[in-house]
Amino acid sequence: MAKHQPSAAPHLQDASSQLDLRPGQSIELLKALHILTRDGKINQDSRRKLKQVYHLFQFIEKLLKELPASEQGPTLADHGAGKSYLGFIIYDLFFKGLDKGSIYGIETRSELVASSQVLAQRLGFDRMTFLNLSVAESAHSDALPDQIDVVTALHACDTATDDAIAFGLQKKAKYMVLVPCCQAELARALNQNKALNLQRTPLAELWRHPLHTREMGSQLTNVLRCLYLEAMGYHVTVTELVGWEHSMKNELILAKYTGQKKRNSAERLQALLHEFGLETLLDTRFTLSVDNSLDNQKTP
Repeated sequence: MAKHQPSAAPHLQDASSQLDLRPGQSIELLKALHILTRDGKINQDSRRKLKQVYHLFQFIEKLLKELPASEQGPTLADHGAGKSYLGFIIYDLFFKGLDKGSIYGIETRSELVASSQVLAQRLGFDRMTFLNLSVAESAHSDALPDQIDVVTALHACDTATDDAIAFGLQKKAKYMVLVPCCQAELARALNQNKALNLQRTPLAELWRHPLHTREMGSQLTNVLRCLYLEAMGYHVTVTELVGWEHSMKNELILAKYTGQKKRNSAERLQALLHEFGLETLLDTRFTLSVDNSLDNQKTP
């Protein structure tokens, strides 16, 4: 009797049956990003990561297609780029065939910036630029244009998402695509004022225990970000990035500039900061100008 031949390892599967590859998509890129093995297989960990990036790309592709045509093409800044999975996939699937437009990957780890530069050169992705800067520093860098069409921040930790929002406002971004991560700033602030707030309002019970403080801080942070974006003239949609089984950092904030600065959102933002004893953030994270009181502003 012939011996039974063992099947391929269960954690490795043929890429063609697992990935919805598009015509012309670079297999070399997927291998360079270690999403595929050298023989074209994919493991489940990489598949989960790639599913997140593909799902996010579907949102971003739609936004890029809605941009008005221009001679220079669309511009996109990817904050907290890491190994630039997102930037490379967007370039490969959209910018490569467009023959114009630029992507800027912004990352603080110099070794990741260097490796991304090498990979972009190897693949001929000439309109990708990688900058060894923090999100806050990038807003003042001459290496970036004065206007950026789309700002993305995938799992930018703690205040980096707020810095990405500030960057988008300064660069007059038409769209912002944000997946926040590890929001700790407000949790620290809530913890500092906990005793006073417990005396002042029964709502402080919502963050009396340390675990609840962290969860409340994270939830409140994103609510305030959405209100701030609305107050600054953006229409905001909040949805899931992928199923919770793939990532717990799952909240996707999509912001489209309309020019209509909502006075009601500005008022609610101020009211929430007052209710939670966080008024000082009006001077730092959530600065509101005088014209925030105007409901209708023209798109620049």
